[in-house]
Amino acid sequence: MVLLMVGVYFNQVWAQDVIYYGSDSNAVRQVQQKLKDWGYMKDGVVDGHFGWKTEEAIKNFQRKNGLQVDGKAGRQTLNAMGLGNLLQKAPAQTTYQSSRATSTRDETYMLAQAINGEARGEPYIGQVAVAAVILNRVEHPSFPNSISGVIFQPGAFTAVADGQMFLDPNESAFKAAKDALAGWDPSSGAIYYYNPVTSTNRWIYSRPIIKTIGKHVFAS
Repeated sequence: MVLLMVGVYFNQVWAQDVIYYGSDSNAVRQVQQKLKDWGYMKDGVVDGHFGWKTEEAIKNFQRKNGLQVDGKAGRQTLNAMGLGNLLQKAPAQTTYQSSRATSTRDETYMLAQAINGEARGEPYIGQVAVAAVILNRVEHPSFPNSISGVIFQPGAFTAVADGQMFLDPNESAFKAAKDALAGWDPSSGAIYYYNPVTSTNRWIYSRPIIKTIGKHVFAS
């Protein structure tokens, strides 16, 4: 369930069980440094941000050391790296509260998947706008009141129907999800968007247009 708040943004942490997307930057930095020192992260940088390069480096480490290959730095992986103490020290997840919505890390990941599937290749502001439409629907009485409910509402998004939703989201999609959850709405309150070149839904053209960003028209 997504809980609506007014004008507040803060981070909340609880028991650590894995280091993954959204984990504490200090913990991520220590993991990255080990991977870098041992040659598993040749192209990545030690910046405290858990991105896809960090995930791939962890997978390589796990393969090499006979561990479950999931790209997450859980207890067994961290122990193998000599970093088991991080499980007690670092926050595992982040809750984003804003004037728009509250989201767990899993919902942030799901939102990033939707952005990646629906707006991959669009300008960054357009990616945030797509995320904002999803969050606007969460707040709107005509739509489900959760991020998952909105995304998986039957027939709502092409990316769910064609499987694009289930691709691994890139770093731009994660950043766009977090920016939208933090309150940025480039869509100006839109609850619909469509590509006029590819859309076959004639009804959508009856909706009042708010603006166009990239290839998408945003409407109310």
